[in-house]
Amino acid sequence: MNKRHILIGLILGFAFTLLFAEVSSGQPALPQIEIGWNNGDDPEQVAASLRILALITILSLAPAILIMTTAFTRIVVVLSFARSAIGLQQSPPNQVIIGLALFLTFYIMAPTWGEVRQNALTPFLAGEITMEEAVTAAEQPVKRFMGKYARNEDLRLFMKMGEMTTRPANYEEIPFQIIAPAFIISELKSAFMMGFILYIPFLVVDMIVASTLMSMGMLMLPPIMISMPFKILLFVLVDGWNLVVKSLLTGY
Repeated sequence: MNKRHILIGLILGFAFTLLFAEVSSGQPALPQIEIGWNNGDDPEQVAASLRILALITILSLAPAILIMTTAFTRIVVVLSFARSAIGLQQSPPNQVIIGLALFLTFYIMAPTWGEVRQNALTPFLAGEITMEEAVTAAEQPVKRFMGKYARNEDLRLFMKMGEMTTRPANYEEIPFQIIAPAFIISELKSAFMMGFILYIPFLVVDMIVASTLMSMGMLMLPPIMISMPFKILLFVLVDGWNLVVKSLLTGY
């Protein structure tokens, strides 16, 4: 009986092997993708490859470009300060803060990006200007935005470190590697100043609660545990999110 079962199993296995072999042989051949180097004798082919490489590099650096050249830095730092001032660590979560910062950034940067689209992207897609001319045209409104909110002290610092001796007539003449870090430092200073102002009312609440608990002899009770509901209530009563967002929007 066992020999019969073994023989049947071998026959079925052989039949399945033949069946799958026929199916695999009937499948169409897949295209092959090859990656390698050639001599590159055609200059146009080399130029196209370099453009593709430059585009991939720009796309990989898109998050850094978004942070370095827009209002995103100040917004996300101020929102993080607001959360920390209340004493909350995970509410609202980081995803909510980053999402709100992104939408506020889109709102603030809409006029600048509109100029980029009108002066650089649309003519380039229509074939009216070259890629180099499009990049130059796209830099102008972005430089004007960054120069408007960059402090003169920060600009002078990076111009001095970059050995830029000639005084530029406008922001468009300042190199990108100078105006971008100056803009970031200025944005961080503005964000920290707003964060300091946000901390003051909540610090007063903490001091009042701590002094009250000390006068009552409740030294072992953490003041933060008692003050947090009052800080949340204060933030809600004054419509804190509306005030913070309004301050951010009016700062640009």
